[in-house]
Amino acid sequence: MSNSSPDISSTADYVIVGGGTSGLVLASRLSENPNVSVTVLEAGENHLDDPRTNIPAFWSSLVGTELDWQFKSLSQQGLRGRAIKLPQGKLLGGSSGLNGQTLVAPSKAGIDSWASFGNPGWDWASLSPYYRKFYTLNLPDEATKQHLGIEWIDKNVSGDSGPIQTSFTGVLENPMAKAWVETFQNLHLETTTDPFTGISLGAYSNMSTVDPITKTRSYAASAYAAPVMTRSNLSIIFGAEVQRVLLDSSGSTVEAHGVEAIAGGQLRVIKAQKEVIVAAGVFQSPKLLELSGIGGHELLSKHGIDTIIDNPNVGENLQDHLMTGVSFEVIDGIQTADPLMRREPQALKAAQEMYQTQKTGPFTIGGIGSHAYLPILELADLEGKQRQADLLAEFPASITAHAEANKAHEKAVRQIIESGDDGSGALFLFQAQGVTHENEATDDHGPIYQPGNFSSIGCIQTHPLSKGRSHISSKKPGAKPDIDPCYFSHPLDLELMSCHLLACLKVRDTEPISRYFKPNGKRNHDKAYIKSLEDAKQYLIDTAKTTYHCCGTCSMRSKDQGGVVDSSLIVWGTRNLRVVDASIFPLISRGNTMSTVYAVAEKAADLIKAGA
Repeated sequence: MSNSSPDISSTADYVIVGGGTSGLVLASRLSENPNVSVTVLEAGENHLDDPRTNIPAFWSSLVGTELDWQFKSLSQQGLRGRAIKLPQGKLLGGSSGLNGQTLVAPSKAGIDSWASFGNPGWDWASLSPYYRKFYTLNLPDEATKQHLGIEWIDKNVSGDSGPIQTSFTGVLENPMAKAWVETFQNLHLETTTDPFTGISLGAYSNMSTVDPITKTRSYAASAYAAPVMTRSNLSIIFGAEVQRVLLDSSGSTVEAHGVEAIAGGQLRVIKAQKEVIVAAGVFQSPKLLELSGIGGHELLSKHGIDTIIDNPNVGENLQDHLMTGVSFEVIDGIQTADPLMRREPQALKAAQEMYQTQKTGPFTIGGIGSHAYLPILELADLEGKQRQADLLAEFPASITAHAEANKAHEKAVRQIIESGDDGSGALFLFQAQGVTHENEATDDHGPIYQPGNFSSIGCIQTHPLSKGRSHISSKKPGAKPDIDPCYFSHPLDLELMSCHLLACLKVRDTEPISRYFKPNGKRNHDKAYIKSLEDAKQYLIDTAKTTYHCCGTCSMRSKDQGGVVDSSLIVWGTRNLRVVDASIFPLISRGNTMSTVYAVAEKAADLIKAGA
C-alpha cells in the first residue's frame, strides 16, 4: 500500500473519495480482487496508533480537535436561534473513529420504507444480511450476561465473523445497567426480542464497538483498513483534499474520469478507469457534487459554477435525530464518569493504571450501554394509541417546496409512527452528567461540570418529520457548507419528543433504578425540574442537540421524490459516479446510523462487483 502523494498521472480502477466508515469498507472489499486497483483519498491522517482514538472513554475528547471537521449549523429557529455543533470524523476511519462506539440496530419498518422511494432491492430482507456481515458479536461470561439481561440474543441475526468486534461494556460492579433492565420490566417494557431482528420494542443493554480482548475501539480503520494495507493494489493517500470530480458531458450520459485533489501541497489529478465513488460523508458528498457541477442550477450559477447536471435535490433531505436528557445526582457509592470528565488528577491516574495493567475500569467504556425503543409511555395501551392518532391528526401533512418529495417522506414517517410497532422515541442511560445548556459551556473552556456524581436519562426522537439541507457556501473547495437541519420545523416533532422527555422522569422515579438516585439530589440545571408538557417543550428548545446521525443529502430516491442517486447508488444522469455513505439514506431509521452505514457499504461493494 502507498500512503504518499501520488504522481500526477496516477490511475486506479476505482477512486474512492473519503477514507471514512463506508470508504474503507469499499476499499477492503473491492481490493480483494488482486486484478482491481483502488485508490482512497482521505483528507485526514492515520490515527491507528493514537490513544485518543483507541481508548473507548476518550471519544468525547476528540470533538473539536484536528480529528473533527468541526462543522456547525446555521442558527436554528426551532432551537431559539442556537447554532448546533455537528462533529464529523476527519481521520482514517471517519466518524467510526470519532463516535461514542454505541451499536444500535435500526428497524425493519424504517428500512422497508426505503423501497417505497423507488428502490427495488433495498428493504429489510435484502439489507439485513449485511448487518450480520460487518460485525462479530462477543458475549461476556454467564454472570455478566445475567447482570445485563441479555438472554434475548438471537444468534440467527447476530454477526459471527465480521471485521468489527462488538461487546457489552457493562460490568458486575455497576448496578445501574441491571437496574435499567429491571425498571423497564416493572413498566412491562422490556425488550420484546433481539433488536437486530428489526422488530423489537423495549429496553435492553446494547452493544458497543469495543474489542473485548484489547479493550480498544473497533472501527473502520482498525478492522477494515489495517489488515489489508499491505495489498499492492490498494493505495490510501492521506492529507488529500478533493477539489472536484472530473466529468465528461460530451456523450449522452455524463462520465466521471477522475478527480482533482490537493495532496502534498500540490494539485494532483487521479484518474479513474472504472468509477469514482464519493464517500465523503453527509456534508462533504453533496458539497463535492455541487463543486463539480451537479446540483441546482440556480445555486450553482450564484457561485459561478457551470451546471453539468441540473438536480436541485442535491443537498436537500437532510435528516437527523435530536436528543436531550436530564442528569440526576446518584447516591454515594455509585461510580460514574464524572471525575474523569472533570479531569480530576487522582481519578485519571487510577483509571489509567487499571487500563494499562488489567484492561479494566472506566477507560474501557465508551458512550451508552443501556437503551430502549419506546412508544410514548402514556400512549402504550389501546386508549393511548387513539390519543396518539388524535395527536397526529392535529398536525396534518405539510406542503412546502419540493412538494412531491415531502409528501412521500411524510407519508412514510407517519405510517411508521401510526403502526405502533416501531415506537416514536428512544431512551438511554449515560452514566455521567450532561452539560445541556449553552451558558454552561464556552468555546474557550468547554463544558463546566458540577461537583458530585450523576447519571443521565436521555431521550432521542427516532422518526423526525423535519428536514433540512446542506449546500455549498462558496465555489472555494475549502469553504465549509451552509448546513441547516431545520430542527423542529415540523411541529409534530416537538410534540412527540416532549412526551418522551417526560418519560425520562417517569423512569427515574420507578423501582429499582430510583433507589440509586438521591431523593432530593441535584440535577444538571435549574430548568431540569420539569413539571409539565410545556416545561418539557421549553427544555427541549433550550437543550436539544444532534445525536451525530445526519444523513439523506444525496438521497437514494427516484428523481421526482427528491433523489440524487438511483438504487445502484449511481448519481442520476451519470454512468459511473456513485455515492456510498449516510448521505444516500432516503429516510432516517431509528437508532444510530453507524450500523446502517456499514451495512450499506457492504451491500454497495457487492453491487459494484456484480456490475464490474
